[in-house]
Amino acid sequence: MNRNPFCPACRLLLSLMPAALLLGPAAPDRSTAAEEKEKVMAFTLTSPAFKNDERIPVKYTGEGADVSPPLEWSDPPAGARSLALICDDPDAPVGTWDHWVLWNLPGDLKKLPENVAKTETPPDPKGARQGKNSWPKIGYNGPMPPKGHGTHHYNFVLYALDTAPDLKAGADKKALLAAMKGHVLGQAKLTGVYSR
Repeated sequence: MNRNPFCPACRLLLSLMPAALLLGPAAPDRSTAAEEKEKVMAFTLTSPAFKNDERIPVKYTGEGADVSPPLEWSDPPAGARSLALICDDPDAPVGTWDHWVLWNLPGDLKKLPENVAKTETPPDPKGARQGKNSWPKIGYNGPMPPKGHGTHHYNFVLYALDTAPDLKAGADKKALLAAMKGHVLGQAKLTGVYSR
């Protein structure tokens, strides 16, 4: 008795089909994503005002002078033409709240002074441009979470870019991220916390 469920013509057709078609679609190739991730090198971002995961001093918040904190970083990856900085708060009740959008910092710069002017093109560092935060205002506006809302995390992320984005001052974070796409060589992060 023939137990093969396929007719002779079907068996012949199956024997001629490539194995890949019989096995179904191959698993997605994740090597490309892994390689892309590896291309973004990490470097270090610190502040003389607070350590990573420590409370941000009142001076740099909406309850104090509300000036930007001083920042310092290690050498960015080779080939960095410019640097961009974004500070945001993912714990805000309305969703991620942007506190600072800054780009076109010189690629060889190693630190930012305290109290960067809240203008579209601050005099120091020369050539830098600032965008709108979520208020929306130009420049840095520090932590001011709702009272009793718990601890908020403020992520300062510095990006090393292989280009200087041709983006008009006053743009928002979304526009900056779009302009940086495909140009990030490295990334450094410092997180401060604050609550009221």
